[in-house]
Amino acid sequence: MCEMNQQAVRAAKDDLFFNSFVRKNELFILKCASETTKRYLTKNDDEWAVALGAFSQAVKAYSADRGSFSGFAKLVIRRKLIDYIRSQAKFRAETAVSLSTLDSDPEESEENATVSKAVLYQSERAADDSLKMEIECAGQDFSRYGFSFFDLTKCSPKAEKTKKACAKVIACIVSSSVLVSEMRRSRCLPIKTLEKNSGVPRKILERHRKYIIAGVEIMTGDYPFLAGYMRYVREELNR
Repeated sequence: MCEMNQQAVRAAKDDLFFNSFVRKNELFILKCASETTKRYLTKNDDEWAVALGAFSQAVKAYSADRGSFSGFAKLVIRRKLIDYIRSQAKFRAETAVSLSTLDSDPEESEENATVSKAVLYQSERAADDSLKMEIECAGQDFSRYGFSFFDLTKCSPKAEKTKKACAKVIACIVSSSVLVSEMRRSRCLPIKTLEKNSGVPRKILERHRKYIIAGVEIMTGDYPFLAGYMRYVREELNR
């Protein structure tokens, strides 16, 4: 058994030696990660943490009958990084679609595509991943009402007339601390009051409940990035 294989077996049983073994192989881990991602990586990249975790798993799962430890570890790192890359790509794609449906005109397909690209860029480049953090926090707020951030893709109004009607309702709630408190307390929309105060039909209020609640939470919460996509609502509030 080669030296690296022997050390891997020992590291799986000896925590102190395990830490030393990992430090000794940091360059190996980075090299495997870089080969998988096809780009230069440092220990400041998220991929490093994924690769490091994969290497640790490889140590714990390794046995002599698996052959070369280096080959086994490289395979585990590659699989974990591919899973991570796919999950990130899915998140960015869903984010782009969800945000572009928050407040876009259905006729402006070219503009929507531009918005989606801008969202992807912001998701990747915004300082401290601010947009991603807002989405995660907003998702936690929405979960109290029984839906997720990405559910908005399916339940957002498509027609401009309906979007404006929903924006009117959102503005009506946002402008009243009493209505905001009532919505949060009951976890539902005060349909009768909103129908009377906004003039928007009950059918729209019920059909687009999730979108309206999400809009209220975004506009009253600490979500500057997300609020930037609520154009119709901002226009209604500025009337």
